[in-house]
Amino acid sequence: MNRTQKFMLNSGSTAFMQIVVMLVGFILPRVMLISYGSEINGLVSSIAQFISYFNLVEAGLSGASIYALYIPLANEDHKGINSILSAVKKFYTQSGYIFLSLTVGLAFIYPLYIQTDAISTLSIGLLVLILGTNGALEFFTLSKYRALLTADQRTYVISFASIIQIIVNAVIIITLALFRVDIVMVRFVALLSIFLRSFILMMYCNKRYKYIDYNVEPNIKALDKRWDALYLQILGMIHIGAPTLIITLVLKDLKLVSVYTIFNMVIAGIGGILGIFISGLSASFGELIAKKELRLLQKVYAEFEFAYYGLITVVYSITFVTIMPFINIYTANVSDANYDLPIVGFLFVLNGLLYNMKTPQGMLVISAGMYKETKWRSTIQGMIAVIVGTILAPIYGIAGILVGSILSNLYRDIDLMFFIPRYITKTPVIVTFRRLVRIVLCVSIACVPFHFIQYIPLTFCQWVIYAMGVGIYALLEVVLVNFIFDKKTMMNTLARVKGMVLKK
Repeated sequence: MNRTQKFMLNSGSTAFMQIVVMLVGFILPRVMLISYGSEINGLVSSIAQFISYFNLVEAGLSGASIYALYIPLANEDHKGINSILSAVKKFYTQSGYIFLSLTVGLAFIYPLYIQTDAISTLSIGLLVLILGTNGALEFFTLSKYRALLTADQRTYVISFASIIQIIVNAVIIITLALFRVDIVMVRFVALLSIFLRSFILMMYCNKRYKYIDYNVEPNIKALDKRWDALYLQILGMIHIGAPTLIITLVLKDLKLVSVYTIFNMVIAGIGGILGIFISGLSASFGELIAKKELRLLQKVYAEFEFAYYGLITVVYSITFVTIMPFINIYTANVSDANYDLPIVGFLFVLNGLLYNMKTPQGMLVISAGMYKETKWRSTIQGMIAVIVGTILAPIYGIAGILVGSILSNLYRDIDLMFFIPRYITKTPVIVTFRRLVRIVLCVSIACVPFHFIQYIPLTFCQWVIYAMGVGIYALLEVVLVNFIFDKKTMMNTLARVKGMVLKK
């Protein structure tokens, strides 16, 4: 398969997976709220967020190993591939044991800090162990396959294996939750689904890459970018996970954690949908950068940036208008916490939009392996989110935390707008700036009419029809504005899409 065919297959499989993830992501919290209440839902979310920080023991291996594999895979250098994968396996195994040790420590400490009448201290500790073991198994059984398949632009294999695992996991949780089985037992049984995905990936890799040998002399030097990648990984996790931790540690309210989680579920679902359109592209751009094909990189990136910005304009226009009707329908009959928070909904969507404005540039940073060069920039971003969020949380609650995230993303958008043209694409900054301005204007114009339309959908079916109406209006607006102000890039992008479809 050529680069375009791989992109189409990766995008299609990722699209399918994200639909499954989104549907499961909407169903499971609802089942948890109805079966166990907001406090248990908040508890599970809080534990999961704490455990997610233990992924830092990966020490940047994912990004560094994928980057290191680009050139040997392109040159079909089997010896080089094996030496890198041998090092990857060694480090992931070590990381898995460290992850497991940290989980055991958290299982003793976390229950001493959290006070709740909804579940016993022993059960909280067991829940931490179970959720942590799920993460540890990723290191031992999955990671080495994921690095190889991602670098080789075959993420569709990971997607299909993940779809099966997600469905099995969801069926187990939903079935047991509906029968009100103890939450600890529910999560323990669901843990078994992780082995299914790992088995599928192992069988595929053994068949597809028969030359793979994880026992050769490991090339440790090939992963020398792992520590710079780790630093960015730490900052990224702080930025994403800070709100939940601030609510848990500063506000000390598990119900607010649940409220945050439900709103974030919507934004995460949108992020998953948008992820469909960048699946596998990091590796594709990485190949162009590694081969120093600058002209092709500039052309392809310009078309991608144009298309992606048009996409997020439509998507977030819909979200701004419809998020609160969705939340109100979703949390109907849930009365143990207040989910009707329009200001919080607006800030969530604004933060999501600002976060995704930098996605094209952030992807190029990863593709080029420029972890060290962007460390201090990412540090400032993380500091803004944590410091501002912590200061404002006691005064404004979730809204204050979101203001910190919004300011941090705004800073990073501006920073990357200048960084990428200077160090990677060598293109004029003004092009990206104009596109960013058009996003803001188009989203604002798209939302204004619906502010005066007094229509409140009462069912999911009505909500879907309403969202489609908003989407059609926003799409027409985006097409018209881009036809007027960026016609050449628009025509080139449409021609590329047409060519991809015909080749497929």
